[in-house]
Amino acid sequence: MINWLIVGTGDIAHKRVIPAIVAEPRSRIVAVCDIVRDRAEEVARKHGIRAHTEYARALEDEDIDAVYISTPVSLHVPQAIEALRAGKHVLVEKPVGVCYAQACELYEVAQNALGCCAVAYFRRFSPRYRMAQEMLQKGEFGQVVLVRMTYFSWFNPNPDDPKYWRVIPEKSGGGPLADMGTHMFDVMIGLLGMPARVVARVATLTHSYQVEDSAVALMEYANGTQIIASFNWNSRTWSHEFEIIGTEAKVKWHPYDGPTVLKTVGRDTHEIELPNHANVHYPLIENFVSCIEEDEQPQIAIEEALKTNLLLDAIYRSAYESKEVTIAETQ
Repeated sequence: MINWLIVGTGDIAHKRVIPAIVAEPRSRIVAVCDIVRDRAEEVARKHGIRAHTEYARALEDEDIDAVYISTPVSLHVPQAIEALRAGKHVLVEKPVGVCYAQACELYEVAQNALGCCAVAYFRRFSPRYRMAQEMLQKGEFGQVVLVRMTYFSWFNPNPDDPKYWRVIPEKSGGGPLADMGTHMFDVMIGLLGMPARVVARVATLTHSYQVEDSAVALMEYANGTQIIASFNWNSRTWSHEFEIIGTEAKVKWHPYDGPTVLKTVGRDTHEIELPNHANVHYPLIENFVSCIEEDEQPQIAIEEALKTNLLLDAIYRSAYESKEVTIAETQ
């Protein structure tokens, strides 16, 4: 049985992480930690577990085997390092850090740690991801010529909103690029690898916060495959989609996490039912526990998650310096 400590009690913890761990038969939650005592105690009462407000004290608990970190991005690396040094396994929310350099700090520690260290890019466990993988492996796309991704919604929290940290660059690392973009970049990297170069623009067009509310990026792979990406927090409409287009076939996920995939071969389009698990975090937790028990590498190990931070840094650098950036230059 893997005993868990949950660090941070925001929406992700409440809606997905805690229910996923409770449902995983080899897992149980024994403690929760949050800097706000009332929040920690509320979760503790609901689940019959211990409540902590001091993270260092929580890690002293010898009953704890694994730590799930669901705090603001700026805390991911220091908290994960502290947990690894305490001999715990660590599963941390995405992105790894506010920048590539910070993410590398965790990688260096994880290399010599006894515990597993993985990142919660849960969409690599979805059936639509596996379908795209299989199509690529079988050559069904022909030559992949374009990847298109977009996300837009309205996000303008007031300072009292628990999610307000997302618009503070020192805490979040950026706006919709860092928040939703990283999930989509991770999927792209998992399927096709790292692009070679990027040209990007970011702006804060509508809101008054410091992070971007609008971002566009054009990327290119060494083989010429092109990527068009756009992310916005300033439209009261909504869309979330991902498309891979090849010379012979294409797939479209719209909505991105919806129950169906549109697969087109030539001019013929078919709607394929591929629903996610009822709790999209469950396969992530299941894989992590299996890796602990079988002493195997997690599917989204820290070194794999670093790639998204590297790409994100290149995108921001291109936008701020108004020039094309080669990804390799960013390391």
